Amino acid sequence: MASEYILTQEQDLTDAYTATIEPFWDEKVVKDQFKGVDDLKIHVAYLIHPASKGAIVLSSGRTEGSIKYKEVFYDLCQNGYSVFTLDHRGQGQSGRMASNPDKGYVKDYGDFVNDLNTFVTQFVLPNSQHQPVFLCHSMGCPIGALYAIKHPNVFAKIAFTAPFFGINSPIPEGVANFLIGTSLFFNNLFSDEPWYFLGQGDAGSEPFETNVVSQSETRYQIAQKVFEDADAKLGGITTQWLKATLIALSQVELQADQIKVPVLLIQAGSDVVVKNASQDVVCEKIPNCTMEVVEGAYHELMMEQDQYRVKTMTSVLNFFEN
Repeated sequence: MASEYILTQEQDLTDAYTATIEPFWDEKVVKDQFKGVDDLKIHVAYLIHPASKGAIVLSSGRTEGSIKYKEVFYDLCQNGYSVFTLDHRGQGQSGRMASNPDKGYVKDYGDFVNDLNTFVTQFVLPNSQHQPVFLCHSMGCPIGALYAIKHPNVFAKIAFTAPFFGINSPIPEGVANFLIGTSLFFNNLFSDEPWYFLGQGDAGSEPFETNVVSQSETRYQIAQKVFEDADAKLGGITTQWLKATLIALSQVELQADQIKVPVLLIQAGSDVVVKNASQDVVCEKIPNCTMEVVEGAYHELMMEQDQYRVKTMTSVLNFFEN
């Protein structure tokens, strides 16, 4: 699919990933770390373009980390941008807070936001000649939204891709709240360690044929391999993560009108991971929000087949440049 931007094509990706993208990542991208809330190690990766036209900060989704975005880093660099990202606490190559590193856990989304602010202050702003823009995906979107509400003057624009603004769950809200409350009661009674929520467990390997996040087998398999190689996979969610997430999603919906900068929200038309109707609600409340729908796309818009990914990346870059 054609674009006015330089974007890696899926048919070339297998060879390009080994020959070009991985050497680029190893040689050009700086890896570092800092101490986040409660002195937890937070892993960061960033690239300073020698003739940068702008700085893009990436806030990734649940289970993700910087290593998943090597192709995205490469493409954004080819189009003239410096790029910065951190692995959110409890995932990727950042520190874990549970004794079982597979458990998806966070105490409060405020910790995500405070980590992000430390990252922006220590790494992004000192290395940026331009006011940065914000690219958020999935769970990285409520983190990004809460950050923009608390720190309204840091980012010039925000692009949300397949934002996790609502849980796509078959369980009615009342039943879910009862299960969360009951689970937390017994968890706190019997253990200091967070428990998995019902039906959740350690990380496994989802075959491409049954996955619901990407229709690109090449990109899907690459993502699986990089996390296996780095021993950075993440399993299911804990009850504490779910409670913290529900509180955060409610805060985003209630305070979305406080996001004053221009926002682009890109919705994946065939997304079954998140609740698209919640994206409609949040976008309507943001004073300057434009929504685009990529029909037929699965959740991982930046890891999808070219027909969906190129449209997504082109829209994001157009938005940041105009």
